[in-house]
Amino acid sequence: MTIIVHHLENSRSQRVLWLLEELELPYTVKRYERDPRTMRAPPELKAVHPLGKSPVIEDDGLILAETGAIVEYLVEKADGRLGPPPHRETVLRYRQFLHYAEGSMMPPLLALLVVNRLGLLGKPAKGAIQGMLDEHLDWLETELAARAHFACDEFTAADIMMSFPLEASAARGGLDGSRPRLHDWLQRMHARPAYRAALSKGGPYAYA
Repeated sequence: MTIIVHHLENSRSQRVLWLLEELELPYTVKRYERDPRTMRAPPELKAVHPLGKSPVIEDDGLILAETGAIVEYLVEKADGRLGPPPHRETVLRYRQFLHYAEGSMMPPLLALLVVNRLGLLGKPAKGAIQGMLDEHLDWLETELAARAHFACDEFTAADIMMSFPLEASAARGGLDGSRPRLHDWLQRMHARPAYRAALSKGGPYAYA
């Protein structure tokens, strides 16, 4: 049965399309557009999952939300391709970055988005939040000094998970050429054929 991806424009769900392309698993896309005023997901998504969020996938009767859980499910479905490398240290690093992307890096990015929308009201908090995000970016820059990708020298699903917070950082969080390893990593990810194929399936994406 073909996997259905409930895909919201300019969102974390772009990573799911990318992973499916890398794994060469068959899928179809049901695309949703944000409310142009609030930028929130449309109410139609609540008919798929009570939280009304994206990504959500449907596969042979299963409905699954949460990007990290979806990534783990798809890697398992593909017999472990792009999953944890076969050494304990790299397995632990793979798991770390798989969960770090959403658990640690996204909160300051979301906070920065909110304070930017508040204009002058948000200005007092902006410096502190940017400082928190800079700590993350500085650490990630040093991580890529040791290897080509986040878990190891090989491309894994952990890189796919890390893509969205780093793309968002490049768009609004100060990530630029002053952190050359992260900048180069993003360029390499965007050049992957499967990444480009996912863009063609998912529609316009502001962070590519």
